Amino acid sequence: MYKISSWKQIFTEYPNDFCPMETDLIVKMPCHNQQLNNSESPEHAAKHVRFARSSPAAETCQDEPCENQTTSDIQQQIGPQLKLLPLNDQIRELQTIIRDKLGCLFCSQIRLVVEEGLNQLPYSECTVTTPTGHKYEGVKFEKGNCGVSIMRSGEAMEQGLRDCCRSIRIGKILIQSDEETQKAKVYYAKFPPDISRRKVLLMYPILSTGNTVIEAVRVLNEHGLQAKHIILLSLFSTPHGARSIVQEFPDITILTTEVHAVAPTHFGQRYFGTD
Repeated sequence: MYKISSWKQIFTEYPNDFCPMETDLIVKMPCHNQQLNNSESPEHAAKHVRFARSSPAAETCQDEPCENQTTSDIQQQIGPQLKLLPLNDQIRELQTIIRDKLGCLFCSQIRLVVEEGLNQLPYSECTVTTPTGHKYEGVKFEKGNCGVSIMRSGEAMEQGLRDCCRSIRIGKILIQSDEETQKAKVYYAKFPPDISRRKVLLMYPILSTGNTVIEAVRVLNEHGLQAKHIILLSLFSTPHGARSIVQEFPDITILTTEVHAVAPTHFGQRYFGTD
């Protein structure tokens, strides 16, 4: 037992009994009645943390991709075409389940992205009569909206879209990478006949390289649909994937919950149980 009155005396007389890590921890730990510098409590502050704090080297990352860049930095680089859902506990749970190797994602969580995608579609004002005979001025979807899923993982978002819009039409595209050239190749495409006059919600949960989505948008262009009428719905995107798509199609809109350099590419296998 140390029969001493102060920590300073302990460190002076018994330097070998304390490792530097323990010393730093004790010296830097605030006392119980010391107020935190941040105005927010630690409990609320933790809810706003999505990425590790950037290192000094990350400040030198400008146009080049960098894992330590924050979401706001990436969003500014890519432009207004990239839209992020507001961060809340439901979104954080979705992001956690996507990364969990044992996680199982349900339609109710995917609907968070689908519902926000519906908010991006055009509305028109209308007046309805209530059961009590009063007039109510509201809004309704304009006609001509549809969904297109990129098979197979995009089909995981179809049920969420149908839960919100039961009568909406949904097309499909099957795109796979060629074994020899490693380029995206279209094997199947089926759309509503008037796809060129519609607003399209393109569904693809995990954006990694962006090559599959770029090829899908090209197919839609060949059917007469302009990129400005396409809203890409994804649960997760890498900076490279989002940047590649916007560079190829500047008028497209990308809606996602998170942008990060490390993509959870096991989503499709986990969702369909084929891992």
